[in-house]
Amino acid sequence: MCGISGIYCLDARAGIDGAMLERMTGLIKHRGPDDEGYLDIHRGEARHYRGNDSISEFDNLPSLPQKLAATLAFGFRRLSILDLSAAGHQPMSDNKHGLHIVFNGEIYNHVELREELKALGYEFVSGSDTEVILKAYHAWKDACLQRFNGIWAFALWDAEAGRLFCARDRFGVKPFYYKVIGKKLVFGSEIKQLVDADDQKDLNLPMLLRGMKINGMLAYGEETYFKNIKALRPGHFLSVNNGKIETKEYYTLDPETFESSKLSFEDAAQRYRELFLDAVRLQLRADIEVGSCLSGGLDSSAIVSAASSMTEKPLKTFSAWFGEVPALDERKWIKEVCRSAGCVSHLVSPSAAAAMADFSDAAFYNDLPLGAGFAAQHAVMKLAQAQGIKVLLDGQGSDELSGGYRHAQYRYFADLIRRGELKTLPSQLGSYLAGKNAADKVSSLIKIALSGIFSERKLYGYELKHLRFDPFVPHFTLKALKSSQGNIFTEIKDFAPGKLSSFLYNMIYTTSLQTLLHYEDRMSMAAGIESRVPFLDHRLVELVFSLPSSYKIKPPQGKLIHRAAMQSIVPEAIFKRTDKSIFGAPFHQLWMRNQLKDEIGSLFTDHVFRGRGIWNLPLINARWQSYLKGDNSQAEMLFNILSAEIWFRRMIDQTIK
Repeated sequence: MCGISGIYCLDARAGIDGAMLERMTGLIKHRGPDDEGYLDIHRGEARHYRGNDSISEFDNLPSLPQKLAATLAFGFRRLSILDLSAAGHQPMSDNKHGLHIVFNGEIYNHVELREELKALGYEFVSGSDTEVILKAYHAWKDACLQRFNGIWAFALWDAEAGRLFCARDRFGVKPFYYKVIGKKLVFGSEIKQLVDADDQKDLNLPMLLRGMKINGMLAYGEETYFKNIKALRPGHFLSVNNGKIETKEYYTLDPETFESSKLSFEDAAQRYRELFLDAVRLQLRADIEVGSCLSGGLDSSAIVSAASSMTEKPLKTFSAWFGEVPALDERKWIKEVCRSAGCVSHLVSPSAAAAMADFSDAAFYNDLPLGAGFAAQHAVMKLAQAQGIKVLLDGQGSDELSGGYRHAQYRYFADLIRRGELKTLPSQLGSYLAGKNAADKVSSLIKIALSGIFSERKLYGYELKHLRFDPFVPHFTLKALKSSQGNIFTEIKDFAPGKLSSFLYNMIYTTSLQTLLHYEDRMSMAAGIESRVPFLDHRLVELVFSLPSSYKIKPPQGKLIHRAAMQSIVPEAIFKRTDKSIFGAPFHQLWMRNQLKDEIGSLFTDHVFRGRGIWNLPLINARWQSYLKGDNSQAEMLFNILSAEIWFRRMIDQTIK
């Protein structure tokens, strides 16, 4: 839920620009359309202010001054989900303990924590999870983060310690960005807020190169597309004492535990199922109606089936379909799930024209160049918004946990070879290669060999170099590589337990999931919807990483433990599916060479594109002409160029507003 903003003076003598804070907060109105609020700290005293959209209970508060004689100021936009009353208003203060907070997210186990804190003598005046964070911090200080089950990004002022304490959830579901402008720390939920703060748009060239060449790396460590804006990493907190900014890791998956479990496969599947069902139970907690996205695949079907069994009224589901591409038309399977679970299905089929018309606005909400799937995701969120839904469950994460991607199979085989487990190799390799043509068999064997020989960092280096053509002029690419000091993949890790565990760890933290979660948050919050992801309950993630590789992959089948755990939850027809396509839209398969051909062709040749100074115009034109003649080999890169150019026009060329 919600969106936050803040300005902290690293030099106590500096004042705060109230107009800038109000503007930053206004840029994320979409994240919190229900309420608005402000707070500042001056000489130890907290002062609250109303905004134009504050609920009527706060009409008695003064408006935010244009200039603030203060050391710290918070801005907040609320999406009301828990305790819909004025008691849930933020910024929230606990004056007894000198604590003040702005918080975006949900603490799913707030009910249990509230009872634990009550037993310690704490009293509560609201039913919100925000107040639980305040009391938990007072009781346990930084260690409170270890007790939370949820998604969060918050900034908390501890008056007694004179400390600003900011934290982000374990896997980065909720965003937190910050930058230093002069002697001020400025932070917020979205990148656009910080770009607006001083209108500095110096690009981080390695990020642009990585993001263009490898789709899953638009969110990468603490880097963003702008040089001076940093992301607080997942599982980290930021602390400011006496003007000194420090970040510290409080949680990460522990490689020492990878593949260490002694559970039998059956017991592991049972434990997986128990944790998943408990995650769904916790994430259904809300004082408003909760719905779910539904694609017709195993993951979202499991969430819908589980949630439906726990709700009193029929669950509303939201789905996109595209009749032009059979693989992207899942209505048959969606209908089967909804029939079995007793859901109310809502469907939308975005057109090429509608998707193109939404492109610029979606890029603004996203802060980064979009992936082709935005057309479906954006439409689904708007559909749910029209139905009055503010919370959706979604299935992100299961592929990254248990080996759902093709490249996971290469690492699995590499592990067998590296460990000398050769007895089963011929039969498993035969199962994996069965049905492939000769070229695909050779390609798969080469990729298995490369996976065994090279480090993960080296493998991604080869992908950067060879997977897609370089759309940039040579001097731009050289400058990007030089500014990264030759270490463009420093975030990629290798761990002793094996290639597969290393691959999945990188998928969680660097090469896939962080970008998907970025899209998930921005597209949902653009519609005033909070998206929750049960498969990323940290207990479930830790369990799966502790399991042997053989529990995850049995060639050619991936996600073995996941499938076993979900079998009793989903309809039989869904469990037996073998034709599931990835979530997406037919942008580069179909629309770009048909309905949108003229519009995109004009963009690739207009004076703005040609004057950008970074594009390799002859090469892009040649690839575009080949694509129009039916060559799909570089279709994704052509879409990436289109997406980046639209992002440039909305986020770089224009004033952000």
